[in-house]
Amino acid sequence: MLNIFRKRLSKGVVTRPLAGAGQVLPEGVEVLGEELKKEIYKKFGRSFHIREVDTGSCGGCESEIIATTNPIYDIQRFGIDFVASPRHADALLVTGPVSKNMVLALKKTYDAMPDPKFVITLGDCALNGGLFKDSYYTAKGANNVVPVAMHIPGCPPDPALIIRHILAFLHQYK
Repeated sequence: MLNIFRKRLSKGVVTRPLAGAGQVLPEGVEVLGEELKKEIYKKFGRSFHIREVDTGSCGGCESEIIATTNPIYDIQRFGIDFVASPRHADALLVTGPVSKNMVLALKKTYDAMPDPKFVITLGDCALNGGLFKDSYYTAKGANNVVPVAMHIPGCPPDPALIIRHILAFLHQYK
């Protein structure tokens, strides 16, 4: 116990406070979110359902996707839901450079989605293979496997950028 106490004293405070009550949330997410909510209900009349498929990424994009559902961003309150089955999805969100092992799985997931359907790539790897584009073991991006309707750039993109790009896409959808 004394060892733990000594380590704690030698390291000091290593955390920082989270944005609390009365502070503006990152990137004006409330304003973006309300606009997103209106657009989703105008276009779909219900929530917007996304099926995410990791096709061999490093995990950075997934951690940012998870961050969009944390208490700071909480995109579910704005009408975006991540679903477990492609049969319930409006969009397919692809991360990673699409390894050859995942080509068939990505095609089957896309084929299982109901119409109308579209694919969103998230992160530089999903667009063109990113750092792995010259690798012999990738499809060099999701657009070589399924039709891509939208790309969210970054390595990895932050949650506010993800929300902004989905909103911009929905503005031009239909």
